[in-house]
Amino acid sequence: MTTDSVLHNKYSLVKGAARRARQLQSGAAPTIATTSMKACRVAQDEIRQGQVRYELPLVKAVPVKE
Repeated sequence: MTTDSVLHNKYSLVKGAARRARQLQSGAAPTIATTSMKACRVAQDEIRQGQVRYELPLVKAVPVKE
């Protein structure tokens, strides 16, 4: 599985899929037709197909004390 076109790295995919899987387990409807019963697999498939977006937060620069 390549994540270059989906997210910046594999860690981002895992974080995004975990968050989406929690939403699915809490009752959110899947955005794609799937035969899988596992929320994590459904979440990964949704992200890969571009149905779910995961935005990375901006990191603010911390001033260095001299």
